[in-house]
Amino acid sequence: MTGPNVDDVKVSLQRFGWPDYVVFVLMLCSCALIGVYFGFIKKNPKKCKEAEANYLVGGRQMSIFPVTMSLIASFISGITLLGTPTEIYLHGTQYMFIIGGVLIMGVVMTYVYLPVFHDLKLTSTYQYLETRFDKRMRLFGSILFTFGTMAWLPIVIYVPALAFNQVTGVNVHLITPIVCVVCIFYTCVGGLKAVVWTDVVQTIMMFGAMGLIIIKGTLDIGGIETVWTRSWESGRIEGPDMEFDLKSRHTLWSVTFGGFAYWLKSNAVSQNMIQRYLSLPTLHNARKALWFFILGVLLLLGICCYSGLLIYATYHDCDPLSTKLAKAKDQLLPLLVMQSLGDFPGLPGLFVAGVFSAALSSLSTGLNSMSAVVLEDFFKGFSNRPLSDRQTAFIMRGVVVVFGAICVGLVFVVEKLGAVLQLSMSLGAVSNGPLLGIFTMGVMIPWVEGRGAIIGGSAGLAIMAWICAKAQAAIAIGELSFPSKPLSTTGCSYTFMPFKPLSMLAINATEPPTIQPEFDPSEFKIYHISYLWYTLFGAAITIIIALATSYILGPNKPSELNQDLLAPFVRRIIRRMNKTEARSEKRLDPVGTEQENIFSSSMDLKELRKIVGEEEDCENL
Repeated sequence: MTGPNVDDVKVSLQRFGWPDYVVFVLMLCSCALIGVYFGFIKKNPKKCKEAEANYLVGGRQMSIFPVTMSLIASFISGITLLGTPTEIYLHGTQYMFIIGGVLIMGVVMTYVYLPVFHDLKLTSTYQYLETRFDKRMRLFGSILFTFGTMAWLPIVIYVPALAFNQVTGVNVHLITPIVCVVCIFYTCVGGLKAVVWTDVVQTIMMFGAMGLIIIKGTLDIGGIETVWTRSWESGRIEGPDMEFDLKSRHTLWSVTFGGFAYWLKSNAVSQNMIQRYLSLPTLHNARKALWFFILGVLLLLGICCYSGLLIYATYHDCDPLSTKLAKAKDQLLPLLVMQSLGDFPGLPGLFVAGVFSAALSSLSTGLNSMSAVVLEDFFKGFSNRPLSDRQTAFIMRGVVVVFGAICVGLVFVVEKLGAVLQLSMSLGAVSNGPLLGIFTMGVMIPWVEGRGAIIGGSAGLAIMAWICAKAQAAIAIGELSFPSKPLSTTGCSYTFMPFKPLSMLAINATEPPTIQPEFDPSEFKIYHISYLWYTLFGAAITIIIALATSYILGPNKPSELNQDLLAPFVRRIIRRMNKTEARSEKRLDPVGTEQENIFSSSMDLKELRKIVGEEEDCENL
């Protein structure tokens, strides 16, 4: 191979000029100014309860448009913007059949979960667990949420730092604290309203940045037909895999049903998302926001999928991962951005600002939700007396600062763990599965009582932690590997050292480790299942063990539960059951029924006599 060295090519692609930095800084300044507006100009109410509701749920008077944009921005983080194109580039379009799971999630959430949480007017979704089960369950759910969020947020921060590093060469650990300080500032001073309205700006920037790159990148390689042809010939465009194999990384069944469970947990019972639905004044508005959110997410997922195919069509004969032109898998899209938009001052800055916008929205959402949970479930739950106005304000804002700083520190850990899309879904499933199981039991299975729920949740957490740990260890030693679609370096115009990855804790390695221990690939082990099944599997374990334990210890009587805690269709079933039981009791005890009728008749007669007597008295008068 002849031509420039790969390091020279890297330097030539890092064309981030002063206009790009200006665009990036303007994005950060706009977010900070929104926080200043809602924190100091349009101040919160002075009354403690009103100020708290304003800070955490926007006074429950938000409108549909900003909340919908905030939902999209909160869910579609930089993990999706960079991780999904990488997934498509390496493994093809099978993952995109998760669209079916998203639509099923929308239907289930509309009619099962959303009516319960919205009608109860909660601030923390974990308040529901105390009302439905007991205080231990509320604490258990809050702890799971806290650890799950703290495992997810550092990944959210790390992703855009990778993009910034690819286009500028600036160290990841230099840019991360700067951006996080801005996010912590506007989340801390402005509360939910600042978070929601910055999300609006950030969502627009996300769509704009992704639109720019796919249009310019497609034109550069000769149009959509070229993208389609090269992707089709490499096998990246594929139909649904109908084989039901739990070990297969992506099949129609795993992406549809496993994806459904993952999205249901992330959207229907997660404090991050529910807090936005609760900021809307009516259930009707919340349902509208949900379906607008689904439409927006599906559109952005489609754009990310096309971006992955575009990356392959651009680098089909010179894989940047093999040549180390991209140091990490999730730097592929930023690499394409600099190649396509590097000659247009300001446009690379707009893309990086868009990716950072996605990250900032997810980070601010997580920190604001943590503020709500810590205040409601830890401080208020264990405080012997009401908190003062100053204490409440200090706790809400202090949580944002402390947990934001912890997340910045955890970035050092995340950068050692590999590609982000599967990583975030795998680690999150440790707590996601049990949490989904607990809330599902609460709204749909009235027989489960508090002790059964805590035992089932604890068992689900322990089993899922073991499965995820064993799976990561199996990946590290090569027992589990995920071969990618064909990659080639035959057309590279620059020199590079052939690269073979070392054995390490990594996800989605493009090649298996050099040295592998002997194992039987046909042998089935529970931790060999696809990561997409994790959330559903954890929820099923939790529900089965909790239900069995509840029946052993003594189940609840559905008729004695507060019906507002149950899904609407469950309420109707219980009412029918109660009517059936009442009719059967009448048939089994006709004497008692006859006595009841006689008693009722005698009561009617007494009432009649009383009325007649009163009328006679009136006549006498």
